[in-house]
Amino acid sequence: MAAETEAESQYLHVLSAFLAMEPVDSVITLARECTGGSITENAQRFFWEICVKAAANGNATYAKKLLKKLINEVELENGEVLDEVYEEYALYMLTFKEDILVKENIRITKFISFLFPEGSYKHPSCPRSRKLVIPLQCSLNMLEGDTGCSIWPSSLFLSEFVLSFPELFANKSCFEVGSGVGMVGICLAHVKAKKVILTDGDLLTLSNMKLNLERNHLNYDDKLLKQPAEAQSTQVKCIHLPWETASESELSEYRPDIILGADVIYDPSCLPHLLRVLVALLSKPPKRDNGSLETEESDTTPQGHSRKVAYIASVIRNADTFNVFLTLVDQMDLSITDVTAELRPPFELLPYMHSYDRSSVRLFSISSR
Repeated sequence: MAAETEAESQYLHVLSAFLAMEPVDSVITLARECTGGSITENAQRFFWEICVKAAANGNATYAKKLLKKLINEVELENGEVLDEVYEEYALYMLTFKEDILVKENIRITKFISFLFPEGSYKHPSCPRSRKLVIPLQCSLNMLEGDTGCSIWPSSLFLSEFVLSFPELFANKSCFEVGSGVGMVGICLAHVKAKKVILTDGDLLTLSNMKLNLERNHLNYDDKLLKQPAEAQSTQVKCIHLPWETASESELSEYRPDIILGADVIYDPSCLPHLLRVLVALLSKPPKRDNGSLETEESDTTPQGHSRKVAYIASVIRNADTFNVFLTLVDQMDLSITDVTAELRPPFELLPYMHSYDRSSVRLFSISSR
């Protein structure tokens, strides 16, 4: 057991990349960094062991690709491939056919590991192990419209943001538009947000999101938010919310403190509906008869943002689409500020994830004027 712990510590980034199903080239590169450039017998044995476990978890296709790449790399170095590695790869070749694997793995499980650096033990969101692992069922089938069940760069960024600045979200009511696989919501629960309302306009995506909440030991209840808050744990609610049909009266029920969204600026035809939703969520609650606001607080965050704010993380893939978004923001009497530099997560919690270009993501705060 001690040897296993030592190996997992040495190959932490390799294991994290493997569990997140990073491109196999990246995983091999990380292994080389651990061994001084070559693929040692210990590295091969480590890969063999995690590939066996991967097959048991249903990710056989990915394990097969990694073993094939591993064998090719060792042979190119004129090294000796371990018998166990050859035998495991041969087992995949004999047992599974590629077309069957593809069909079976339209839904796969990725384990996203947020790795806190040394010296961050006192950070409020840092676990004792300095590692927060989130299992997520997602899709590899984006070409057939399964985008809501995929993990996008902006959701990774927003998750890092939540974990890096827990004081912004602790004991707050948070509402996410376009929640996808639910990763941001799981991070919000980790930093002890008071309420987390997750929404998506696609029913299949919503069903998958609920499964991910269960896998991360989070309960959700459609009636929970209407009950008095008795427990200290985060209250989570999942809502089917197509932006084009969401009514202002429906949205006014939730009155969140903070709204979040990742990669929601993508389709010009959807943007008017998205902005209408944001306007409703950002609007001040009605006054009581005595003239006081129904919300109990009117404070500001340490960064100086108004208490009721939307944080939108986005990769700007199309400048024209983003300009349409900016125009609509102005027309709907909202203010927008690029806070990427100010609120960039100070920790690189995903150092092993070479496919994630953090610098491509921008973070915007949006509020009512």
